[in-house]
Amino acid sequence: MNSFRIVSALLSGLIILATGCASVPDTGEENGEANRYASNVDGDYRIGVDDRLQITVWRNPELSTTVPVRPDGKISVPLIGDVQAGGKTPTQVAAIIKDKLSAYIREPNVAVILTELRSHEFLSRVRVTGAVRTPRSMPYRPGMTVLDAVLEAGGTNDFAAPNRTKLYRKTKTKTDLLEINLADILVKGKLESNYDLKPGDVVTVPERFF
Repeated sequence: MNSFRIVSALLSGLIILATGCASVPDTGEENGEANRYASNVDGDYRIGVDDRLQITVWRNPELSTTVPVRPDGKISVPLIGDVQAGGKTPTQVAAIIKDKLSAYIREPNVAVILTELRSHEFLSRVRVTGAVRTPRSMPYRPGMTVLDAVLEAGGTNDFAAPNRTKLYRKTKTKTDLLEINLADILVKGKLESNYDLKPGDVVTVPERFF
C-alpha cells in the first residue's frame, strides 16, 4: 500500500509539471505592487513584454532556462529557438514548447512559470487626468480611493468642475462609467462616491463651462 501511494504521488508530480502554470514569488519591495496585483490575476493572464518566464523541461536541465519576453513578444528557448509568448497564457506557451521539443525529445514534460510580472506595472497603474494640478499615472495600492488619487495629483485646479468627475473602469468586455461628486467629497465630506479604486482605473476631472 505504501509503495502504491509513493508511485501515485510521483505520477501526480509529473502531471503537474506537464502543464504551464503561473506563480508570482516575492521578488522584493521593488516589484511588490506588481506582484500584489498579480496575485489577483486569474489563470487567463496573458504574458506581456518584459515579463520574465522560467522554462523547465523535466529531466533536461540543459534545456531549462529563465528568459525575458522580448519587445517582439517572443522568447528564446534552447534547441528550438524563438517561441511566441506575448499575448498567450503560460499554459499555452508550455504546450507550444512541448510540441516543438517533441521533434527532439520523446514526450517532453514542460512547465512555464511567471517569475516577474513586469508588463503589469503599467496595466495596473491608476491615472488621474483633466483639471487637476498635476495629472498623474501612479502605482495602484490596495485600499486606494478616488480621494487618495486626486490628492496625489495635487487636487483640482481653478478651472475644474469637480462634481462632473468620471471614473472609467475597463472590464473584460466593456468600460464601465461611474459618476463622482468630487466637490461633495472635497468640501462637504460626503463620501458616497469616494469609490475604492481598482488597477487600471482612470479618473477624469472635466473643466467647467464658462
